[in-house]
Amino acid sequence: MSNNPEAKARVIGVIILLLLGGWVLHGFLPQLAWAVVLAITTWPIYQRLLIRKELHGRVTWGAVALTLLIGAIILAPLGYGLSRLVAEAQALGQFLSDAQNIGIPPPAWLETVPMIGSWAKERWLDALGSAEAAKTSLHWLGTGGAMTYTKDFAGQLLSRLVSFLTILLVLLFVYQHGDRLSRQVLACSHKLFGDTGIRYALHATAAVRATVNGMVLIGLGKGLLMGVGYAFAGVGHPAIIGALTGIFAMIPYAAKLIFGACSLVLVAEGHNAAAAGLFTYGMVLTLVADNYVRPALIGGAVKLPFIWTLLGIFGGMETFGLLGIFLGPTLMAVLMSIWRDWIDDINKSA
Repeated sequence: MSNNPEAKARVIGVIILLLLGGWVLHGFLPQLAWAVVLAITTWPIYQRLLIRKELHGRVTWGAVALTLLIGAIILAPLGYGLSRLVAEAQALGQFLSDAQNIGIPPPAWLETVPMIGSWAKERWLDALGSAEAAKTSLHWLGTGGAMTYTKDFAGQLLSRLVSFLTILLVLLFVYQHGDRLSRQVLACSHKLFGDTGIRYALHATAAVRATVNGMVLIGLGKGLLMGVGYAFAGVGHPAIIGALTGIFAMIPYAAKLIFGACSLVLVAEGHNAAAAGLFTYGMVLTLVADNYVRPALIGGAVKLPFIWTLLGIFGGMETFGLLGIFLGPTLMAVLMSIWRDWIDDINKSA
């Protein structure tokens, strides 16, 4: 650093301003990162929708349409799932209301469970078999607990909706100024790392796109294969549930929530063999897809070794949550590029 006091003061001032800016924006950093990930992934599509390159820097119909399309693709399945959840909650409320009047009889299959069937039936009758027992067991619903959970859920849902709208707004801004922003990022990379900085930035971009492509392909494949499994197991509406499984399958191991719930429904209906077969099939498919296929798809596109891709995915999720699925492999890809350049320099100087 220069010994010039003015230069030192300028550097300190810049650092302070950067820290203050980060502090002001820290609550929106995840939304900004999500918008950048979506923009990088869909930028080639936006370039095709852009009629003339001179329109860069303006809000175009292509940018608005693509932003709304992304919002619809994400919100439509969530909206459908929420509507089904509300419908099931209403049915559950009516069921519980009836249970407090007449009790809940044990399901016919409960007594057929090996070894613990009779004991389980007796416990069910003690807890829910009569109106008095059901009122006692379900008393917490009348103490305000359910209302508290409902308010918390509504608050979280509203917060997530506002965050998603923020992501779409930032995404529209990135589409509008993406060309200039990309040049600025490449210039900063060149300033920090020299000629190799541009390659690092392009490698990071390729890693993000490869991660998204891997997620989509895994989701489509697992949704299709699990849909076939649902049909063979006798689950109702296998196509819809398979599509829902495909959406969840984009997140590592999240598909277990869907086929696990379907397996429990089959058990409740007395189809124990079908439930066991569906759960085993889903677990094998999940382990193969998330531990082998997904890392191979992502790592192969950016020449990242399998083990570092796998560790990047799971390490990123553990550190950054869902956003870490993209950040982890991207960081590993850039670090691997830096490592390879360093080794090449050592070999050249040897």
